[in-house]
Amino acid sequence: MSDHGFAKGEAMKQVTLTIDGRQVEAPTTATVLQAAKSAGIYIPALCHDERIKPFGACRVCMVEVTKGKRTRLVASCCYPVEEGIVVKTDTEKVKKIRKLVAELLWPAALPLALELGVTSSRFSAPRGECSLCGLCVRYCDEVKKQNAVYFEGRGIDRELAFVPGVKVDCRACRECFDLCTGGWIMNEASKAFE
Repeated sequence: MSDHGFAKGEAMKQVTLTIDGRQVEAPTTATVLQAAKSAGIYIPALCHDERIKPFGACRVCMVEVTKGKRTRLVASCCYPVEEGIVVKTDTEKVKKIRKLVAELLWPAALPLALELGVTSSRFSAPRGECSLCGLCVRYCDEVKKQNAVYFEGRGIDRELAFVPGVKVDCRACRECFDLCTGGWIMNEASKAFE
């Protein structure tokens, strides 16, 4: 992968889209997030890392995409570029969604929340250290092939857990530690593998 997440190698077919009023060219294999990044247009993202497949879990990277006469909100990390689409990254709807997500993830996504102007949460059950972005789960699965951590439960009861009996010491690997926005994996690895 290149710095912007585009695959290297033979020339790929390009498309032209408009992002925040700017014409942007990107390979057909790119996502809107990658195309924006390549053009120097910032879209915040919490659950995205170029080393692993897009997941779209956090919804912080939401943008408005207009295709023909239809406009909708999409997760830019998963939405593929298309010829002629118009993308807006900073509308009032987009800002409102990002702020709501930051509140729901409070305080696990604190740096991002503060960047978005969120300084507290209206919700009574803060997430604590884990934003449920899934970066540690997906990195351990896709890159390390160890599968030492997984999602347990569903909905509001969903949380991360270590796979019982897995003979992997996360403290020795530590490769996903820098991906964790809230510090859950570092703190829990210390407890789980003592």
